Amino acid sequence: MMPAIVLLLALLTLAAGEIAHNDPHFAPGHDAIVHLFEWKWNDIAKECEQFLGPVGFGGVQVSPVQENIVIDKRPWWERYQPISYKWITRSGTREQFIDMVARCNKAGVRIYVDVIMNHMSGDRNDAHGTGNSRANTYNFDYPQVPYTVKNFHPRCAVNNYNDPSNVRNCELVGLHDLDQSQEYVRSKLVDFLNDLVAIGVAGFRVDAAKHMWPSDLRTIYSRVRNLNRTHGFPNDAQPYIFQEVIDYGNEAISKREYNGIGAVIEFKYSYEISNAFRGNNNLKWLVNWGEQWGFLPSKDSLVFVDNHDTQRDNPQILTYKYSKRYKMAVAFMLSHPFGTPRIMSSFDFQSKDQGPPNDGNGNILSPSIHDNICSNGWICEHRWRQIYNMVRFRNLVKGTKIDNWWDNGSNQIAFSRGCSGFVAFNGDQYDLKKNLKVCLPPGQYCDVISGNLEKGRCTGKIVTVGSDGNANIEIGAGEEDGVLAIHVKAKMA
Repeated sequence: MMPAIVLLLALLTLAAGEIAHNDPHFAPGHDAIVHLFEWKWNDIAKECEQFLGPVGFGGVQVSPVQENIVIDKRPWWERYQPISYKWITRSGTREQFIDMVARCNKAGVRIYVDVIMNHMSGDRNDAHGTGNSRANTYNFDYPQVPYTVKNFHPRCAVNNYNDPSNVRNCELVGLHDLDQSQEYVRSKLVDFLNDLVAIGVAGFRVDAAKHMWPSDLRTIYSRVRNLNRTHGFPNDAQPYIFQEVIDYGNEAISKREYNGIGAVIEFKYSYEISNAFRGNNNLKWLVNWGEQWGFLPSKDSLVFVDNHDTQRDNPQILTYKYSKRYKMAVAFMLSHPFGTPRIMSSFDFQSKDQGPPNDGNGNILSPSIHDNICSNGWICEHRWRQIYNMVRFRNLVKGTKIDNWWDNGSNQIAFSRGCSGFVAFNGDQYDLKKNLKVCLPPGQYCDVISGNLEKGRCTGKIVTVGSDGNANIEIGAGEEDGVLAIHVKAKMA
């Protein structure tokens, strides 16, 4: 019997170690990740201290920290063409990055780095990087690492998504494909990740994880050190790893090959939530939102409405350009307990390749922020009242389940989160006017979508909850917002 017991314990230990990569390790009272796409490190540090921490955001996904090739006209995607593992990009220097991580952790906001391990750059004449590194890309020669041609898979193009070997061993859009089965390549990647963990990073978004073999990633992840306790992380905390595995259910590679080794970015969630709030699928069907929709388990799912790719590539996905419906979808994501939510914070773009706001010489401009409104070309969805107040809502209802679901058989829905919060959505062409069970203590509450509770008064709608726990809920079809939300901390004195 002893060998069987030993084997069982070994398997349980392995499983526990893998599952540990699914915890974002938010500070107490914080939740939700915001992707500050292409922001500079100094600006992120200030945002953590002045806004994200006080509001209760859990973390920031930052753009790639590793040195990338400089490309004419400075498109956003140059950040995804590494030339070395030096920490120097248009967002700032290594020293600025270290300072940002420390300041954000002190503010209760974790940092998750977008890491590129699948590939290096594509072919480029006069290839030079943001830190002045040089490479002969045609010869697969990256001396700053160093990598040579022997560290890459032989050249072939990813062109058959029904063939896992083609997807994982060939070049994605011409980007030189690293061979992660090699111990030398693994060691370089592990050193890069451990360097980030050492200075207080909480985890990683793994770019193009679908294009790497799960067995190779498992080995790499297993060698990443535990999080740095000096930044407030618990004992034996492993990095939160959320992997980009685009899986809509029609290809040979499945997201279920990856959720045993870390969390997975749930692209089907994005598609379905946009489909619903665009009006293509009745909101009433969201009553069983979660795994029954074909999603991974909640703990394994990084969920989102849009990201920097789908904004540009998929016209069916809701973005800031469809603000009313978009805010409804984000509010639903934040009010629903399923998954670990990530909010997109964008810069305005008019063409697919357009890079971040810059001064004409390629230097990124800082957002100019007044009264929570960003300018200088930045959108800053995370500073929209309808979004940041739902982050507060999420923190306040944490640990409760969905109760008192109501729908009108079509596109008007509502539910409470225990007796701590209540939210309603009107996706129909006519007004929502209904007396509903909200389960909050009797009194007057401020709708945190249309306004705030300030000095004991509401700047937006007022909702009166009776002694029976019911309230008259109204959302006009023509109103600016199609959502209403109240919670226990928005009660008037």
